[in-house]
Amino acid sequence: MTRRVTELLPVWALALSILAWAFPAPFVGMKPAIVWLLALVMLGMGLGLRATDFRRTLSRPRDLALGAFLQFLVMPLAAWAVSRAFGLDSVLLAGMVLVGASPGGTASNVITFLARGDVALSVSLTTLSTLLAPLATPLLTWAYAGQAVEVPVLRMFVSVLAIVVLPVALGVWLHARLGRRLRPVGHFFPLISVAAIALIIAIIVALNRERLASVGPLLLLAVALHNGAGLAAGYLGARILGRDRRTARTLAIEVGMQNSGLAVALALQHFPALAALPGALFSVWHNLSGALLAAIWARRSDPCHPR
Repeated sequence: MTRRVTELLPVWALALSILAWAFPAPFVGMKPAIVWLLALVMLGMGLGLRATDFRRTLSRPRDLALGAFLQFLVMPLAAWAVSRAFGLDSVLLAGMVLVGASPGGTASNVITFLARGDVALSVSLTTLSTLLAPLATPLLTWAYAGQAVEVPVLRMFVSVLAIVVLPVALGVWLHARLGRRLRPVGHFFPLISVAAIALIIAIIVALNRERLASVGPLLLLAVALHNGAGLAAGYLGARILGRDRRTARTLAIEVGMQNSGLAVALALQHFPALAALPGALFSVWHNLSGALLAAIWARRSDPCHPR
């Protein structure tokens, strides 16, 4: 039951966004809660991790290095290239690059499982990119968007530590200390995360209600191309370098699916509200595309012939 609810994140996000479009005032007033909502999501991620998950990041160094390299090379570059090709203004370009420079999101682990990919590798890659994010996200955003807008690298570094690393670390610590006591209510954590992400997206829709009608279709196409570039680069990069199909699927999902909630929170903290719109649209789109891809791959899976 819990998995079905979490898999329907795009539906909940769309429904809540329609409500925010029709009645924006209550959602606009919740803008300060976005950072706390994302921290809650990251706490839930930490509660699902164990110390062994961090040690696992060292067990397959080549695959992990390839995944991290593709993610932090392809996604910000693709975001910048698509934004320039579509003529997006500087604020939207910054928002697109923020999405591209963000680490992998927890949804990728679920999508990898549904696609019959390598879940252990997926969790390891999400963990690794999250640990790299305090340095990678601000620096890459500055490198690609610094000429268009002012990028406060140091303040973004502190924000990523506070919003991502500390809640994840707290979640891991709580899991280690209270794992057995938390087990009876553990199935509620994904539901809370889904509700928090859907609410974040709705708040962004309310904040950008006036601009959404004019930039929405073009921006959605840009977001779809950005996501598609990541999925394709992850899969093709892995196959070209001799990885099997199961690993290639995992890398495709990890590279193509971002922690767009982090991009939203950073955009609202350090840029005009419009910069958060690419992250909100990406959050809905990458779950839809990931779920569709997972369904296709799951039907084609042959566990005896992974290549």
